[in-house]
Amino acid sequence: MLKLKAVAIDTFKENVAYLHRDCALYLTSGFQALMKIEIYINGGKTPVLAVLNIVEDDSIIQVDELGLSKQAFDQLSEKEGVLVRIAPAKPPLSLKAVHRKIAGEILSKDEFSLICQDILENRYSKMEIAAFLVACSHSGLEREEVLFLTDAMVQSGERLNWGESIVVDKHCIGGIPGNRTTMIVVPIIAAHGMLIPKTSSRAITSPAGTADTMEVLANVEISIEKMQQVVQQHRGMLSWGGTAKLAPVDDILISVERPLSMDSTGQLVASILSKKIAAGSTHLLIDIPIGASAKIHTNQGALKLRKIFEYIGDKLGLHIEVIITDGSQPIGNGVGPVLEARDVEKVLKNQLDAPKDLREKSLRLAGRILEFDPDVRGGQGYVIARDILESGRAFEKMQAIISAQGIQNTTYGEAPLVHEITAEQSGYIHAIDNFKISSIASLAGAPLDKLAGIYLYRKVGDKVTKGDTLYKIHACFESNFEFSTQLATTNHGYTIAQNSPNIGDTFLR
Repeated sequence: MLKLKAVAIDTFKENVAYLHRDCALYLTSGFQALMKIEIYINGGKTPVLAVLNIVEDDSIIQVDELGLSKQAFDQLSEKEGVLVRIAPAKPPLSLKAVHRKIAGEILSKDEFSLICQDILENRYSKMEIAAFLVACSHSGLEREEVLFLTDAMVQSGERLNWGESIVVDKHCIGGIPGNRTTMIVVPIIAAHGMLIPKTSSRAITSPAGTADTMEVLANVEISIEKMQQVVQQHRGMLSWGGTAKLAPVDDILISVERPLSMDSTGQLVASILSKKIAAGSTHLLIDIPIGASAKIHTNQGALKLRKIFEYIGDKLGLHIEVIITDGSQPIGNGVGPVLEARDVEKVLKNQLDAPKDLREKSLRLAGRILEFDPDVRGGQGYVIARDILESGRAFEKMQAIISAQGIQNTTYGEAPLVHEITAEQSGYIHAIDNFKISSIASLAGAPLDKLAGIYLYRKVGDKVTKGDTLYKIHACFESNFEFSTQLATTNHGYTIAQNSPNIGDTFLR
């Protein structure tokens, strides 16, 4: 028996246990670093599973103690000092299915269910989860496999029921810096009276997700009970889906995808739709931007992805409309949580210096969602959305939602380190590399540093003179500042040419 000890380490969605190298169990019972163990409270029958780490520092753990990371200790729900028993964990049966996927085989519904259940019960280490994700990405998922994975992820957690026939939502597949339309669309739709309980993700590979940016203004980590209260009062919310235990396996997978910068098509569809279905949505608008530096490069690729979304939605009872938009450059001026939040506030307040592209795209998206309302005629949604925004009702609704979720008390000023990137020649801006802008903003510290990111001063089609400011890098720490400015100096992501470019409609279909 070992004494339980809490070790104040956040291991980010993974249960980790700590055993001293001189512990008698380690020396005599065959325990090894990185093996999975079962932890039992004396007399208990249901164990908590964890990955074993071996410690040599007496100040962290003593020879008669078992340390648990923050997440694992919280799961055990016991006080420090209680006696616990450990045993080697049996390998999860579903690992055989992962090996089959690595070999390129197609998995069944039951196999995906078993894999998701084992991941939820912490039977997989992050290395094994990574193997599953890479196998799904490398071998690809058939559309039936995407359906099975989506359904298994929905079943892994809570599922909300709002008791209404139309519950709307929107989602962009990502890849476009500054594309913070959701924070404008939600208050417009809620002000109209439609139900839009929006749960959003944090950034996976981008400098900010909607939840990261909304967190600048309000508390986003709210319980299901709080969600229901906010939505009942204001017809909408903007929260992070992780705290509500909606498709929790998705959050575990994302915790591994993020450091690997992975976002494969099958995982992307399953992640988006599992969260929407679990959140109780009935009608969903999907935004697929296309462009040379977007996630989807061609119209053909977008149409293929649209068919997968529509197939899964039809099978799981979710009405989906997919729109294809221009993803050739960032949307708005700010890239990074605080800078994006300021763009959103300018649009909602109808300020003259609000980013026109962010405002227009938000109105077009909101208009399409409003047309899910049977009382709104086709083609009238845009006009209604514009009237709600210009009247100030959208701003008032946003303020009410922020207040109900909990106003963020932190006051954000300006980043202490700012570097200006200028045009090296005169001409017209022909292209802006989304990936390069995201990479520079991420290196600057976004989204972990809320003030970090990029503020854009020029967009595609603008005429510039040599020396004009293209954008400014904002950073909080010297190391981030140095990394981001070095990358921007090597390649700032802008293409400048002598002739004026042709600019099409931002909504393609």
